[in-house]
Amino acid sequence: MGRLPDLIRAAGTGVLLVAAACGTSPSPSASPGAPSTPTASATVPATSSSAPATAATGSTRPAPTTATTRSTGDATSSTPATPRRRREPRRTHDRDRSGSQRANGAHPEVINRLVDIGNRRKECDTTGTATTSGYRESAHNLDVARRLQAILEAAGARVVLTRSSDDGVGPCIDERARIGNAAGADAAVSIHADGGPPGGTGFHVIRPLAMGGPVDAVVERSAALATALRASFATGTGTAPSTYLATQDGIVARDDLGGLNLSAVPKVFVETGNMQNPADAARLSDPSFRQREAEGLADGLTRFFAQG
Repeated sequence: MGRLPDLIRAAGTGVLLVAAACGTSPSPSASPGAPSTPTASATVPATSSSAPATAATGSTRPAPTTATTRSTGDATSSTPATPRRRREPRRTHDRDRSGSQRANGAHPEVINRLVDIGNRRKECDTTGTATTSGYRESAHNLDVARRLQAILEAAGARVVLTRSSDDGVGPCIDERARIGNAAGADAAVSIHADGGPPGGTGFHVIRPLAMGGPVDAVVERSAALATALRASFATGTGTAPSTYLATQDGIVARDDLGGLNLSAVPKVFVETGNMQNPADAARLSDPSFRQREAEGLADGLTRFFAQG
């Protein structure tokens, strides 16, 4: 497998990074071939792109958490157990709305507005999750997105973030998808952290399903992106796929996420860990682990582009 700089020079590939502020929770019945039905939840994608890259779902503008090469990304999460998220305005696990930022909770009139995601209508955004010690998903996602951005730009990619700070409100899930599409990203990664059951650990990747919309043309490439990121993220971080999903292979397919449904570029969500689990929370709160997350995502993009 070639190095990312070589692949960029050879293919003219650029990257778009998407950061997500909150995680999404898939239903316990989630499986690779069927969409999981999330309880009210929010995805927090942050995007950045590197020249000819893909765009990621706008977990940026909220905090960038996905890295993609001209692509966009959204993330799902598994259905949370009882102590899932604090009952703040829309603090749920809907990977579609994980682009939320700190100020989202103060503006329910904005984040609760319904937007069209191709096959249904959903809330514009959410507030995201947090560890029991108060470390917010939006902060985690943005930090990982920036670290990934630095790696990709050093390799010659052009990175587009859907948001560049943890302040402000939005952007909505449909707008984050448009950012990746407009950038003509080669790949989009939406970075998230989940708010699943406290006893569950691990990461998972959410890929789109065909649903009669823009994403249909990139479903296969998105599946390849999901497989590449799953392998490299596991190797780079030393963590295993989620233990609390119906599927144990670390990949979930869904058609209820606007960030994926509306994407015309290869895109996935990456739920990097479960903030409600003490062990995962400790890792996600550690700057050195977040650097490993970014490196694992960069390696996954290298693997993806090497496939042609």
